Order: sequence, then structure tokens, then C-alpha cells
Amino acid sequence: MTMISWKIAFRAALAAGCCSLPILAQAQTDSSAEDEDSLGARINIALPDPAAELDRSGLEKQQARTSDTAQLLTRIPGVSGATGGGISTMPAIRGLGEQRLTILVDGQTIDAACPNDMNSPLSYTDPQTLSSVNVLTGVAPVSSGGDNIGGIISVESAPPLFSVSDSLLVTGSVSTFYRSNGDGFGGAVKLTAAGRKLSASYTGSYTRSEQYEGGGSDELVRSTEYAKTDHALELAYQAGAGLFRLKAGYHFSPYEGFPNQYMDMTSNKSWFLNGSYRGIYDWGDLDLAIAYRDTDHAMNFLEDKLPGDMPMNTEVHSFNTSAKTSLPVSSRDTLRLGGEFHHQWLNDYWPPVEGSMMMGPDVFLNINEATRDRISLYSEWEAQWSDRLKTIAGIRYEHLRMNTGDVQPYGTGMMNMADAMAADAFNSVGHKRHDNNWNASILLTYAMNDWAVLELGYAHKTRSPNIYERYTWGRGSMASRMIGWYGDGNGYVGNLDLKPERADTVSAALALGNDTSGWHLRIAPYYTHVDDYIDTIFLQDLTDMMGMPTGFVQLQFANQEAEFYGTDLSGSVDLWTGKAQEKTSITASASWLRANNLSDDGPVYRQMPLHALLGLTHKQGALELGAELEWVDAKTRLDATRHEMKTGDYALMNLTAAYTIAGIRLSVEATNLFDKAYDLPMGGVSLGDYGVTGNLRNIPGRGRSINLGLSTNF
Repeated sequence: MTMISWKIAFRAALAAGCCSLPILAQAQTDSSAEDEDSLGARINIALPDPAAELDRSGLEKQQARTSDTAQLLTRIPGVSGATGGGISTMPAIRGLGEQRLTILVDGQTIDAACPNDMNSPLSYTDPQTLSSVNVLTGVAPVSSGGDNIGGIISVESAPPLFSVSDSLLVTGSVSTFYRSNGDGFGGAVKLTAAGRKLSASYTGSYTRSEQYEGGGSDELVRSTEYAKTDHALELAYQAGAGLFRLKAGYHFSPYEGFPNQYMDMTSNKSWFLNGSYRGIYDWGDLDLAIAYRDTDHAMNFLEDKLPGDMPMNTEVHSFNTSAKTSLPVSSRDTLRLGGEFHHQWLNDYWPPVEGSMMMGPDVFLNINEATRDRISLYSEWEAQWSDRLKTIAGIRYEHLRMNTGDVQPYGTGMMNMADAMAADAFNSVGHKRHDNNWNASILLTYAMNDWAVLELGYAHKTRSPNIYERYTWGRGSMASRMIGWYGDGNGYVGNLDLKPERADTVSAALALGNDTSGWHLRIAPYYTHVDDYIDTIFLQDLTDMMGMPTGFVQLQFANQEAEFYGTDLSGSVDLWTGKAQEKTSITASASWLRANNLSDDGPVYRQMPLHALLGLTHKQGALELGAELEWVDAKTRLDATRHEMKTGDYALMNLTAAYTIAGIRLSVEATNLFDKAYDLPMGGVSLGDYGVTGNLRNIPGRGRSINLGLSTNF
């Protein structure tokens, strides 16, 4: 493990903390809650972050606002979102983007199947059908996942239900919504039929939207339309101490516009099959899982980016398997052991365009049957030293192997000469790479009294480059601009010599208040230093067909050095309490982050400025009311290498009301009530507009929208 230098330690002190625990956003309080590995989960007086709670009820309240799960997570302190399509926001935790996180959907990773990361893992989920969302923003136990240097995001569908009598249990839920801005609508249904031992469930959802209007005008923001549908069928069988689950599903998105990319998604088809077993025995717990996913992805131009034709296809096959056990070796100590294997196969090819001298006559082989295989082993020790003190310490080893075949350009003519030379250079060297990565973490929770809990932790994490970072090779202007999930219009080139990123994170959290005090406050500073951080170096300015500058540049992935530090705050105060869960409360949260590239003394690209939320909620009987003020500071720390553009500060007002009668919940919401005009600070460049108008601008934020929601359980 790499030791932290005095410089890192000094800057950590400036960040006002030593270590941080994961913030837990848990959506469901069922029997699985006692198995969470975040610190404080088994100390009764440990205090969760009120602003980070996303239970099923909370998800239901938000489903009328967005169909983008990642966008919902941005309400958690420390979590932001980089704009993609309408259902494909790429989450970032404390400045570290999606590529550096572990994202689990029903316990399984979902590999990117696009050079622009258009089908990000959370795009395969829908807030209408989720049951729980867990976000670990800081130091996470090694048992929670590897191959990341940031946090962990885990979303789960509802666990299987079983009848408690000999009669057949038939239950389910139905929901639907409408959004005025973008004319968006959709719905979801879940049906379950179950006996004492066998349970069968079907879940389906659909959502679509046209282009939305920016704030302050009736102008449509190009390339913001989308549509998708998801279906899943699960069978579960419980026998003795074990639970068997088999789940199959299908996802189809016929189109999704991307305002900050040259291309749009014209089809994304994916099917999966997951199997798992969980047994609880006298000697401990055993978890076994196996999963397979197949994805076919296509890009081209949607109507608002026409005329033009440039088909780009990607195929991905993924296979996961894992075995984990938890052994209570004493009344104080628990030992966790686990092993995982993950296989990714990816083929990325661009068919020729008939009659085009540039895009033909051959198939452009961008990635030729690349593989990325990862084997992981970990050991973790949890000790409950007293009713007030608990520690978790663990170590994780991962061996990763990558390889790919030879590539080819569209052709070898003058218009393809840069790519032809790059292909020859790429094919002339070996492509096999392997990494041996070590991870370790230690976490501590100490309850000072019944209203104050201190959480501390340190982690060393390692992430290997992904397939596109290592193996993309095109040096032509057009080929390189098809690579990259940054939304900046620049071109990106891979680097076979990339080293794994190695991050040291220290952070702390102080939680004050309890359930009887009527108030909560959580302060969580952190610091992360990354060696061999994968950023970019400048290669050349990109020009048009006439040799004139375009304002965009070509960059190559390269190892550098970076640091991330900041503080997350959240709290709540109850102004009035009634019976049951009736109350009136004020909630607040804020996140401040500073990210520096220490290799070039500039800021790290695409970072969220100071962000704050202030809310007032009231619940009494069947009535729910809410008002929220969201404020975002101006983004003035800009990455000069990528020509990042400034965005101004803004404030948005949102109002909500809901009423439940006879088990039916009706909600109405006004977002951006005053139709404020603003730019998305993590939106990138509006390439959809640039291709039509020739003017370069940031992506406008969504204007006022009136959203209606209707849901019921039966």
C-alpha cells in the first residue's frame, strides 16, 4: 500500500478531517438492513444522514419529476451528475465520475457498451420500480466492491414476497406520471403471485419524452428526446435456511438524444439472466451469485442532427460470479471472506457509409473483440468492541487481464491517412496487459453519547483503465471525436501504457442529534489523493475540412496526479410533530468540493460548484406539502485544456403537493416554478445546437414543468 506523504496529510488537515464513512441512503427497512457494511449500521444510536435517505416512499415522490435514477441521487450531499441523455446521467461522488465508481444493479455490475457511455449502468433502472438505493460516498469496506477509487452505488428491486398462510398471495402496484415540459409520460406495473415457498413476480415500465424547453424561453433544447421500456420476471424459492432467486429481464431503448455528443443513441437492446442463493446457517451466512448480460448498442444521428449518416455499433457480453461468506467467530468478531470473477467482452465497429470517401469502403474496427477479466479475493474483519465502538478492517486483491485484436481504419486513402498510420502503429505492438491491484480500508464508528456519533476511515483503492481508455487508437479528427464521455466536443485517443489509478482517501463524519431531539446535523469533510490519475495531455488542435480551426482539440489519456477535498453538510429540524409520521420539517444540505490536477496546476474537468438545498415539508393525515429552494454557485474553475466554459449561479424553486385517498396517491409538482433561465454546470457543450447554428454554448437547464403522478398498491 502506498504511504501518504506529509503533503497529503497536511492538505487533509486543511480539509478539516481525517477520514469518512459511507453515507447510506437506504430505501427499505427490511431484514437485509442488518447486513449493511457501512459503519454504524449495527450500533443502535448511530445516526444516518437524513438528507441521504431514499426509501421506497421517497422514490415514489420523485418518480413524477424524472425517469433518470442518477438524477435522483444528486439530492444526496456529495453526489452530482454529469449530463448525458434524458435517462443516462452519469453520477459522480465527491468529484470522481462514473468510470471511477462501483455501480451495482441488483448486486451486479453492468459494463458500458458505448464509446460515449450512453448506456450507463443506471440507465437500465427506473425510479418507478426500484425498492432501495444505497450510496456509500466515502470510505467503503473492501467487501462492498473493487475496481474503483470512488464510492459505491447500489440499487435494488423489491425483494420477493411470500404468503404467510396456505392461501395464494396476489399483490402488486401500478403507477403513472405526466410532465408538461417535454410532454413526458410513462408508467409501471408490478404483479406478484406467491405461496409459502414459491414466488413469481413481473415488473414492467415505460417512459418517453420529447425535447424539453430551456428556462426563460420556449426554445427546445435539441437532442433531449428519449424512450425506453424494461421488463423483468423473477422466480424465488425458499427452503429451510436458503433462498434461491432467478431473474431474467429485457431492456429496449429505441432512441435517446444526447445534447452534448455528436451522435445519438438509435437503439439499445439488452437482456440479462441473474441467479443467486443466500443461506443463513448456525456457522454463518453464505451468498452465491451468477449473472450474464448481452447488450447490442447502436449510434447514429436522430432527426435534429440530420442530415448525415454514420452508423456505430457496439456489442458487449458480461459474465459475473461471486461467492461470499460471513463467519461470526466470536460474540465480538465477524470475519467476511469473498471471491469474485468478472468477464467483459466488447466489440466496437463502424459500418461503412455508401458513397462516402471518408467513411469507407471498409468497416472501421474501433475495438476488435477486447476482453477485460478481473478476479478478486478479499478478507474483512469486523469487531464490535463495545456498545459504542465498532471497527471494520479489510484487504482486497484483484488481478486484471486485458487484451484486444488488431484494428483497421475505413480505408487507406488520403482522407484516412491519419487513422491508417495509427492502425499500423497499434497493430505492430502487443495488446495484452495485466494489473495486480491492492485495496485496503479501515473504518471506525464511536458513539460519544446518545446524540453524537463520530465516524472515521481510511482507504487505499485501485482502478485499472477501462477498455476505451486503453485501446482506442484513431488519430483522425472525426474518429477521435467519436470517443469520450466528457460532453466537451473534443477528440480522445487511448493509451496502451496507462497505469492503474491509486487513490488514498481520508475523511470524517460527525453526526449530531437523534430521533427524540427533533433535529439532526451531519458534517462530513474528506480528502482524496490520486496517483496515476487518468486525465489527458494535448496532442493537436482539430481543424475542419478546409484546415480551419474548429475550437476543439485532440487529447490522449495519460496518467497524472490529482487531489479532491471538500465537505458535505446536511441537517433537519422538526417544527411540529403530530401522531404517527405527521410533522412539519425544515431540511437543508450543501456540498463544497475542490478538485485539482497537480500535474498541470489546474482544476479537474467537470466539477460541481457549491450546491445547496433548503426544503420545507409538511405531512398531516393524507396531505403532503413541500417547497424547495435549490441554489448552485457559478462555475469559474475551468479546465483550460478542454476549453471548458463558465456557467453562472442560479436558484430554482420547486413546489409539491400530494394527497392519498383509498390507497391511491395523487401528486402535483411544479419544478423551476419561475421558469428561470440557467446553464447546467456539468452539462458540457450543446453540440446538438452547434451542428445546426454553428454557435457554441452550454446546455440550457430545463424550464418550468408541471408534473402529475398517480400510484397505488393492491
